[in-house]
Amino acid sequence: MSDERTLAVYESCSEDYTAMMDREARRDPMIDRFIAACAKGGRVLDLGCGAGHYARRMAEAGLRVDAIDATPAMIDMAARLPGVAARLGRFEDLSARDLYDGIWAYFSLLHAPRASLPDHLGRIAEALRPGGVLFMGMKRGAGGARDKLDRYYEYYERDELESLLTAAGLTPDAHWTGKSAGLAGHPQGWIVVQAHA
Repeated sequence: MSDERTLAVYESCSEDYTAMMDREARRDPMIDRFIAACAKGGRVLDLGCGAGHYARRMAEAGLRVDAIDATPAMIDMAARLPGVAARLGRFEDLSARDLYDGIWAYFSLLHAPRASLPDHLGRIAEALRPGGVLFMGMKRGAGGARDKLDRYYEYYERDELESLLTAAGLTPDAHWTGKSAGLAGHPQGWIVVQAHA
C-alpha cells in the first residue's frame, strides 16, 4: 500500500479496527477454507495482516506464519502473537520465490493503486510454491474512491480479477461473494477469489 492517507487512518483507528476484527475473524468461514487449502504445517504469508487476527488463527492451526503490514501500530500488535513472524513492509517489499504454501491477501490489495495490482500479483505468484494457494478479498464495483474515513479503495468485479490473476500465472478456481459494513459502517459488496500457483 502506498497511499499515506489510508495508512494514517489505520494508524489512528488501530484500536477500533482491532476491536472490529476481534469479532470478524472469529466467525469468518474464509479463514477455515484457507487453512484447509494449505499443506498441513505449511509456510504461509498474511499480506496486509493488520493486527494479526487471521495470522493468529493460522498459527493456532499449525501453519508457519509470516505477516507483513505497512502500519506500525498494527505490526506492534501482530508481532506479539505466538507463532507469527510479523514485520513492517509494503506489498512491493514481497521478494520471496517458491517459499509459501499459501498467501492470504484479505482485503488488503484493494488499497493498492489499480496500475500496481498486476505487479503485486506477479510477486505473489513468484512467492508461492507450485500448487500454493492465494485467497484474495476485494470490494466489488468499478473504479477507485475514498470512503468516509479517507481510506482509498479500488473496486473490482470477478471477471477483471480472474483476468488479472490468470495474467500473473495463477489459476482462479473458486470465489465467494457477500455484503458487509466494515469499519466505515456502510454495507458494500465483496468478493473473495481463491487461486492456485
